[in-house]
Amino acid sequence: MKRAVVTGASSGIGAATARRLAEAGFEVLAVARRVDRLVELASTHPNIHAVPCDITSDESVAELVEAVGHGPLHLLVANAGGAFDTNTVVAADLERWRHTYEVNVIGTVRTVRALHAALVRSGDGHIVITGSTAGQGVYETGGSYTAAKHAEHALAGTLRLELAGEPIRVTEVAPGMVRTEEFALVRNDGDAAKAAKVYEGVAQPLTADDIADVITWCATRPSHVNVDLLVVRPLAQAAQHKVIRQP
Repeated sequence: MKRAVVTGASSGIGAATARRLAEAGFEVLAVARRVDRLVELASTHPNIHAVPCDITSDESVAELVEAVGHGPLHLLVANAGGAFDTNTVVAADLERWRHTYEVNVIGTVRTVRALHAALVRSGDGHIVITGSTAGQGVYETGGSYTAAKHAEHALAGTLRLELAGEPIRVTEVAPGMVRTEEFALVRNDGDAAKAAKVYEGVAQPLTADDIADVITWCATRPSHVNVDLLVVRPLAQAAQHKVIRQP
């Protein structure tokens, strides 16, 4: 049985991906900070195991490496991330910028660095980074997130070059508008009305399960097939600023 680590697995895309991979036959180590949610997720499938971990902590990631053990790891889904403000650049809260970069970029680097050896041991490793269309373009009041996701896009490309010749594929999945239970809510400081406004009038935003399906598809291609970048948007979204909203 192939083994996978999925970070940010306590909700949204991460939780959905853990479930999809488990259904596809992977043994999944579901990684996040919120233990209660991980335990609940693990109860949904025998192939899912809860592994509490904070990817912004060297010590916590070292414990993740211990949980992976000396065996092979076939797949790392570096999904943990998020957006944490809607300020303009001139009104930037620099601590939120630092946190956004720490979670989305440094956390991914820390996890990849720590699990690289286990991925090599598999002889058939794969890193899937959950990016965003925010890493392909920019928009007002999105500076901290677009900057971090551009950096993550650059990270994926750099890894692909540096790991060439090793048995590790590198894929970036870049979703557009995805409606999950927490993303817009966290970004808007828990303001449910503002969060709902993001999706107002959009007939069918993507769901976490849509992205989990795409990630699982990438992860189950033959070993010689590498999907470098997969951009996925809902039909109603042609670009960051081009979203069809029904009255």
